[in-house]
Amino acid sequence: MDWQEESIFIFGRWVKVPRLMCWYGDPDAYYQYSGVTHKPRLWNKELQLVRVKIEQQFGSTYNSVLANLYRNGRDSMGCHADDEKELGSTPIIASLSLGDERLFKLHHKKNKEIVDIILGHGDLLIMAGTIQNHWLHSVPKTKKLKTPRINLTFRNIVETVTT
Repeated sequence: MDWQEESIFIFGRWVKVPRLMCWYGDPDAYYQYSGVTHKPRLWNKELQLVRVKIEQQFGSTYNSVLANLYRNGRDSMGCHADDEKELGSTPIIASLSLGDERLFKLHHKKNKEIVDIILGHGDLLIMAGTIQNHWLHSVPKTKKLKTPRINLTFRNIVETVTT
């Protein structure tokens, strides 16, 4: 993987993302969030094999994957929804965890309910339907000793972003 440090535009300023990431996909699968447009790297053999297996198992199709590397417990992902217009109104996102287990939190937007899920090596979480409309999700920092974890979130870009 070609891991990169990234900065995003949030709350009116550029902030360094507390994890490494890379974006792979079909040539036209550009993805934009937090003021950054991601041009896809072409699929590598390993990611292509995982994509095909998930598509066959669940009947969804994906033209891209966001890979995140959480190096330790200090790396995290803030509370957000994957509700960008290029994902469509009801995206189906397949999230595969590899490596150390981490806490994944769901936060309901209206009633403030919180659901904690421990995702371990090989766990596959499918987020579908209107979940992105009603829930936020995060991977919080932890003081526990953590070894690296890779999270692959397979997505289908349905609306092209102009670059």
